Amino acid sequence: AARGFTRLVRPAHRRDLMRVLRGHLHWGQAFDVEVPVQAGSSERWFRLRGESVRDVSGVSVRMAGSLSDVTDRKNAEEQLYAEKERAQVTLQSIGDAVITTDTAGAVQYLNPVAEALLGVPEADALGKPLGEVCRLMIESSGEAAPDVVGAVIGGGAAQEVRHELVLVRADGRNVAVNRSASPIRDREGSVVGAVLVLHDMTREREYAATLSYQATHDELTGLINRREFEFRLGNALHDAWEKGRHHAVIYLDLDQFKVVNDTSGHAAGDELLRRVSMVLRRRLREGDTLARLGGDEFGVLLENCGATAAERIAEQLREVVQEHPFVWHNQFFRISVSVGLVQVTGEHFTLAGVLSAADSACYLAKERGRNRVQVYSRTDSEISTRHGEMAWVGRIHRAREDNRFRLYAQEIFPVHVPRSSATHVEILVRMLDEKGKLVPPNAFLPAAERFHVMPLLDRWVLEQTFEIMDQLGARPAGNPVRVCSINLSGVSIGDERLLEVIRGLFTRHRVAPHAVCFEITETAAVANLQRAVGFIEELRDLGCRFSLDDFGAGMSSFSYLKHLPVDYVKIDGSFVRDMLTDPIDRAMVEAINHIGHVMGKRTIAEFVEDCDMLPVLREIGVDFAQGYALGVPRLFDARWGLEGEDAIVTDAAGSGSATIISLPSTRRVS
Repeated sequence: AARGFTRLVRPAHRRDLMRVLRGHLHWGQAFDVEVPVQAGSSERWFRLRGESVRDVSGVSVRMAGSLSDVTDRKNAEEQLYAEKERAQVTLQSIGDAVITTDTAGAVQYLNPVAEALLGVPEADALGKPLGEVCRLMIESSGEAAPDVVGAVIGGGAAQEVRHELVLVRADGRNVAVNRSASPIRDREGSVVGAVLVLHDMTREREYAATLSYQATHDELTGLINRREFEFRLGNALHDAWEKGRHHAVIYLDLDQFKVVNDTSGHAAGDELLRRVSMVLRRRLREGDTLARLGGDEFGVLLENCGATAAERIAEQLREVVQEHPFVWHNQFFRISVSVGLVQVTGEHFTLAGVLSAADSACYLAKERGRNRVQVYSRTDSEISTRHGEMAWVGRIHRAREDNRFRLYAQEIFPVHVPRSSATHVEILVRMLDEKGKLVPPNAFLPAAERFHVMPLLDRWVLEQTFEIMDQLGARPAGNPVRVCSINLSGVSIGDERLLEVIRGLFTRHRVAPHAVCFEITETAAVANLQRAVGFIEELRDLGCRFSLDDFGAGMSSFSYLKHLPVDYVKIDGSFVRDMLTDPIDRAMVEAINHIGHVMGKRTIAEFVEDCDMLPVLREIGVDFAQGYALGVPRLFDARWGLEGEDAIVTDAAGSGSATIISLPSTRRVS
């Protein structure tokens, strides 16, 4: 029977069974073993216990015992073991420190993360009071943290502490942590211990500090940024208002930054900004705030600083920049800075008002020769003008949003070919005020130029002009305009993004490239000659034409002219306007016309405001004329050319003289 039973036992366990049985029979060892037995299609576990009966000589003659089915218990044990294994693997791999205790608060288990965080091996911690192994303090006060493990053991509720805590490691180092504790219960629900989880906050603290630094500091220079500067300035204004204290704000703008950037590249410009920030920082008092406000502009907040001391510091900052020339790859640059200074009290200023005043004073320092300190004064008429221009910026943006810009066109007539109307027009942008009345262009265009709003207007003018040219070309009578001259601002010249916009407009609209002439001022072209030439050549390759506006108003005009691939030269109106009475102005018109023709360019006389100018321009040989004597700017839309001609320029019987018939509605003879 024994042999039959043993055949049902797994082979591996069968050997164990026979070894235990032999040990009992031969040497009297206890016989108590559990083995798996194949019972039909299933397997069961049995516990075998027995005792042998021996004769007088000690030989076993028979054996008695019991056989018990322990399958349910073995399955439960295996399940419990599997759960324990999973729990152990989980605790070993979890990213937080896990510590378990008994009801007395003695340590029973540390996972590897807890060993590393505490700086204590598990073997050294087992059985010790938790407070001895894990010392936690409230970071802000240095006091011992509340005993959450004792609380959960006593009350049974899970605890999560909101204090910012530090763990005092075994080696004395402090580590910022978060902690939570929960009770451990048995099957009956009784508390048998507690589990404490510690999360190392070092990385989170470092990441938060990094984000905070990036949000408040300029990446290039390490100075605080405009946002943080405005925050501190706001606090200073509140302090001035509440306590009557006196502060000052200094606004600095480098004078030669564009030269360095354009001639040596952005890497040189970045290095210049870093060096300037360092020399400025060394000259300031402890507690003063230095910020990079954007581009090449810096701001300084001098708290608790009187007017005399503030002016002295502003002058020192100007001097220290001037005393440090910039050298880049054997190129030498003398650097200077224009400085605006505002005395800040709590009486009048808002945050925006202080920054606006400082910017205005700095701008006036540049206007008055650069490399100087300008103290803001409310009574300064030039600063008042600056404030007025800044107000226009908001009005310009609102007009754009409200669709209150309009296109006007002024005709450009050939001087030698009498025509009843011109096929070449210059496109002009006009703005309507909030009541629908036209705003003089010299009221808003200077502000748009100065505050870099012109690229927005340039793009709007381009899109509208192409749309109208497309509509005019679709009329049965054909397009009455053969060439549209469109002005581009200095900021737009050389802008690769604008080139893509223009190419896209030609793709979307039925407008021939030769029907578009771009006007750029001499000053804008010369300011960045290389980029201007590249920009012009790109569009001329498409078939566009170019006109150089206000020629003669700048320096070294003739020497630059030969480098600019333009089709037309517009003689500056300051020479044309008085050429009938001023021989020097007439000589300038003659010289510009002659040089332009020698270089293969056609000439246009601007500001022709007197009909007597036409015979003189014809005599000089100027090709085209434009001005109020020939036609005032008119609304340019899809109805252009349909309202009838109200002025005719004729050559009276070939006599060489011109007769202009003007109607009050649209024409004026000066």
